[in-house]
Amino acid sequence: MDQKNQNYETVFIFTPVLKDSEIKETVKSYIDFIKEKGGDIIEEDLWGLKQLAYPIQKKTSGIYMVTEYKATGELVDTLEIKCRRDTNILRFLTVRLDKYAIEYNDKKRKGLVGRNKKKPADAADTPKDEAGNNKGAAKGDGGKGKQSN
Repeated sequence: MDQKNQNYETVFIFTPVLKDSEIKETVKSYIDFIKEKGGDIIEEDLWGLKQLAYPIQKKTSGIYMVTEYKATGELVDTLEIKCRRDTNILRFLTVRLDKYAIEYNDKKRKGLVGRNKKKPADAADTPKDEAGNNKGAAKGDGGKGKQSN
């Protein structure tokens, strides 16, 4: 039976005892695994060392990595089996993305939403005077450009 590719997102939490080179090697092995099995990587984001909400295997921190990819359900099953066997992974979570999550992730990559949201261009392009107020603004309005009556 021919399965259709779906969008998935997997969060990996690696053990904090890994060195930088080991982290890069492990991440690369999982990315290569997805590609070898016919998946397409959309985005990979290494968040780095983060504090865990509760201890996992007597560890209070972990190295987080998020990967968004397009794959079949079969590939996800084999990826999860590989994750369960890997002692460097404390936890992992895979979710299938619906159309709203896909749209949100696209906007996030473009900088339209989220922590890295870009400021509107018109506010940055407004000319300022020496005091930092918008030019052409009435006095006493804090540089907001409102005219007082």
